Amino acid sequence: MAGKVKLTVACGDYEIVRALKEGAVEADGLELVMLTDMGPRERHWRMARKAEFDVCEANVGAYFMERDQGAPLTAIPVFLHRRFRHGFLFVSAAAGIRAPKDLIGRQVGGTNFQPASNIWMRGILQDEYGLPHRQVTWVVERSEDVAFTPPKDLRIEMIAPGKKLDLMLAEGEIPAMLSPELPRLLRAGDKRIVRLFPDYKDLELAYFRRTGIFPIMHVTTIKQEIVDKFPWVPTNLTKAFEAAKAIAYRRIANPRVVPLAWVRTVLEEQEEMLGRDPWAYGLTPANRNNLETVLRYTFEQGMISKMLPLDALFADTDLGDASGSDGI
Repeated sequence: MAGKVKLTVACGDYEIVRALKEGAVEADGLELVMLTDMGPRERHWRMARKAEFDVCEANVGAYFMERDQGAPLTAIPVFLHRRFRHGFLFVSAAAGIRAPKDLIGRQVGGTNFQPASNIWMRGILQDEYGLPHRQVTWVVERSEDVAFTPPKDLRIEMIAPGKKLDLMLAEGEIPAMLSPELPRLLRAGDKRIVRLFPDYKDLELAYFRRTGIFPIMHVTTIKQEIVDKFPWVPTNLTKAFEAAKAIAYRRIANPRVVPLAWVRTVLEEQEEMLGRDPWAYGLTPANRNNLETVLRYTFEQGMISKMLPLDALFADTDLGDASGSDGI
């Protein structure tokens, strides 16, 4: 691949990047080394602490923090991971927690303070349910990916070595927990842990219909030195991710590929509820609203010092009319 710019790309092993990983889609002028075997924690930590990759799928809040601290990074508007969050607030079945406001003045666990999932859910709990995040003590079990000094009125406590948050929750030592994923004990069928919102899907759909937000968890970052040297890279890379996503959509629509009996039904329901392209890339009006909301949450939760405009945080990859048919 002589003459091509070689880039390492660290991201999740998603269906929407399969075509790039397998070579069915190539980015014009680029040779991509796809690194998809890491979990999100390892990937985020290695990029935040050691800048090991040229391009990296990153926690949206951590990226805002890094830029606020002057890190030489930019991002392209490619959002490889989104997830609704109402289904990831867990409570002790014996704690008597009936509504988010019941957690005022209480301890709430969370792997650490910075996961995008936790940023989103703290913001939603404050905006939608009247639970001020600074009236809770946030109990964490690991260090942060991006170093920061919490505001004096933000209470964050580290649990004792050897403790596990899901066990603390099950045994009633803490009344509630935010988690990026399902807690281990819940997956094992432990009935001592329940969701605060058992009807979470209905709430998430109502939230989407009211706000237009399908929460963006991760952005795609690029070292600034690469963009400075090769200013065409962000647009070509974005086009390649878009092409890979289009192939993924076609692939999962084939019931011979996906081992789900009603895969077509599920896809039709999703299109009716979320539209034809729920994983839309670009700084569209809907994505701007999405990103401005999580940027505000990151600021309000004391992790960044100021609100930067989105156009300063993302490379300009908008083709405008140039992406249409050729003129004569």
